[in-house]
Amino acid sequence: GILAAVAIPQYQNYVARAQVSEALVLASGAKTAVAEYAIVKGALPNAAAAGSLIDQMTGTYVDSVEVGAGGVITATFGAGAHTNLETGKLFLTPEITGGSITWSCTGSPLIGSYLPSSCEVASDGGEVKPSGIALDLLPADQ
Repeated sequence: GILAAVAIPQYQNYVARAQVSEALVLASGAKTAVAEYAIVKGALPNAAAAGSLIDQMTGTYVDSVEVGAGGVITATFGAGAHTNLETGKLFLTPEITGGSITWSCTGSPLIGSYLPSSCEVASDGGEVKPSGIALDLLPADQ
């Protein structure tokens, strides 16, 4: 009984983290589209351009992945996700600095404990940690 009392919550935590990983994998395709747009246009996409960058993406636990103004990628969890993830959102926010794109990862408050350590829970006025992913926009010789 004691083993089950410890193992079941840990397993549920593992399941939720795996489902968040699905959102990050799906969003990686959108990150490529945003980076390509930035390379070609020299800026992040506006609201009008952002909607046409990717086709509809869904997964087993993710209802949608969308690109918004400024290249912000939003993955929304669906009804099949862990109860603490349902309707939660994962946000990947790009920033162009020094010829590369750095992605910041945040999530709605209920999913905060299931995000990778490189992500931070969204909060009012809170600082966002960079995810450690940078894409160079300039050729190597510049």
